[in-house]
Amino acid sequence: MWRESLEDEFQQVSWDFALDLVTAKLRETIATRGADSIGVYGSGQLLTEDYYTAQKLLKGCLGTNNFDANSRLCMSSAVSAYVQSFGTDGPPCCYDDLEHTDCAFFIGANAAECHPIVFNRFLEHKKRNPKVKLIVVDPRETLTAQPADLHLAIRPGTDIDLLNGIAYLLLENNAIDRQFIAQHTNGFYDYELIAKHYAPAMVALRCGIAIEDLQLAAHYWAESTNVLSLWSMGINQSQEGTAKARTLINLHLMTGQIGRAGAGPFSLTGQPNAMGGREAGGLAHLLPGYRSVKNAEHRAEVERLWQLPPGRIAPQPGLNAWEMIEALEREAIGVFWVIATNPLVSLPDLNRVKAALRRSPFTVYQEAYNPTETTAFAHLLLPAMQWSEKLGTMTNSERVVTLSQGFQTPLGEGREDWWVFAQVGQRLGFVDQFAFETVEAVHHEFVTLTRDRPCDMSGITYDLLRSHGSQQWPYPANSTPTRDPKRLYTDRRFNTPDGRANFVALHSRGLAEPPDPDFPLVLTIGRLYGHWHTQTRTGRTEKIHKMHPDPFLEIHPRDADQLGIMAGDVLEVRSRRGRCELPAKITRGIAPGTVFAPMHWGALWAETAEVNALTHPEACPDSAQPELKACAVAVSKIVQPFTDRAAIAPEIPRSPLTPEAIRP
Repeated sequence: MWRESLEDEFQQVSWDFALDLVTAKLRETIATRGADSIGVYGSGQLLTEDYYTAQKLLKGCLGTNNFDANSRLCMSSAVSAYVQSFGTDGPPCCYDDLEHTDCAFFIGANAAECHPIVFNRFLEHKKRNPKVKLIVVDPRETLTAQPADLHLAIRPGTDIDLLNGIAYLLLENNAIDRQFIAQHTNGFYDYELIAKHYAPAMVALRCGIAIEDLQLAAHYWAESTNVLSLWSMGINQSQEGTAKARTLINLHLMTGQIGRAGAGPFSLTGQPNAMGGREAGGLAHLLPGYRSVKNAEHRAEVERLWQLPPGRIAPQPGLNAWEMIEALEREAIGVFWVIATNPLVSLPDLNRVKAALRRSPFTVYQEAYNPTETTAFAHLLLPAMQWSEKLGTMTNSERVVTLSQGFQTPLGEGREDWWVFAQVGQRLGFVDQFAFETVEAVHHEFVTLTRDRPCDMSGITYDLLRSHGSQQWPYPANSTPTRDPKRLYTDRRFNTPDGRANFVALHSRGLAEPPDPDFPLVLTIGRLYGHWHTQTRTGRTEKIHKMHPDPFLEIHPRDADQLGIMAGDVLEVRSRRGRCELPAKITRGIAPGTVFAPMHWGALWAETAEVNALTHPEACPDSAQPELKACAVAVSKIVQPFTDRAAIAPEIPRSPLTPEAIRP
């Protein structure tokens, strides 16, 4: 469907018309502004073959690295931490470690709601082995925290204080592995000097926890044979995201808790194929096979394999997700292509994002669902197949590659995402580069680029996956199929030039936007058990409507009393960037001074409940991941009635022919 401007009605068009239009717009913007005037924003919903074909089109054939994905909002801090500490990306653990650990340390991860299969698997292990400990670090008493042996309800932004405080106590009690440190790591001396500044009294005061609880956390870590740490958005979505993850990895390095069953730092991926996207080069600084665009040798390898002239791949990273918004603001982007994600709910500072998207000369939106909040800002809608309708591979958090085999008849005119990129590539004249007749041919070419790389999948074929089931990388050619899990770094050698892992010595910086007298509370946001991916899918499920009928704001009774708030009162929540209206949910399950709101209620599903209108884009300098988990807000009671989701549900546009119902 296409329209000339955002003020026009959508008109149905053919695939040939749509693909020719995209091709013409790309040619036009390249001719008038250069290739870097193209911005493509993808998603961990894509299959690996989709991701790979897009990289070949953008970074190879067109010569711009301006492909980023919503993994930038999700996993990029974990990526940076693994690369800096171990020399390369890739979680070193596997899911079997959940059943071998003596102590699970969940920090910034409400796994009971966001990774329930993982968490329930661990709980079954804990029930069979009551001595196994569960430590949960979270400002909220989540479903993950409720069964914990120790819940550390720290203030937002004090993660590094806590982790350095645990390190202080491990050092004080000599509960470290000095042989491992000496033989397999760099930088411990500088880290030790930093940790000695984090005495228990100071850390407890900063974090807002009891000294005894800090000491107990260190005791559990010291007394456990195998410690497994698991983290997600609460660590990654921060201006200190990489620093937090690396400081957590420090604890594993100083105690030798890595490379064996039940131990290691395990980042929990937020989307089904965020790992596959990283392997295929699906961030603005990456190339396929865990290569970097800044590495001349890496660029030359990919150019040779893609049969492109030397120097075609640009040597500098492309625009990341937020930089694309800034580029739209200054009218430096001529084509903005959004695929399988909904940035008009998920990006920070939404009012600014909306204003930027209104300036886009041509926005393509390629998605399986319509409408979403982003539909209102698109000129061209391309219908994509869902995973259940197509064939391709995904990689999960433990590096296991699965062949996803469609089991539903594709709806309407939906097409595979890789096919769309390949068709555009052919129309632009790159016929040889996109001569794929099947998705299996795409996969074969992709795994060829992983040969001899840390994520080597050169031995994985569709036939192998069909006959022997999912397989875990590394899986070089001539490997033997197995279901036994593999852990990285079992030989204590890391992917750094000298084979040693790297400590990092960092002080805590705290929040990018701390509270002040005008905005005295810290808002943290997250998801609920039944919500996912901004409700593009789950919002259309009646059972989930009943499970989560309305948005809300969790607030501690102490803060509610000071503000004269009663349960159910409608609250105005303001930040320096925007406002929303949410009913009050008073609970002791959140730390005083902190409030919580779920982030999935966009404009389609509730009125004035877009909490990302409040958040800011300040980001980690290493990963460029925004600090979506914390911003300063003011809360006050209002008297106007709250319009809940149930009341507006009949008005939600369901037909793909009526996206004008949510025009900006």
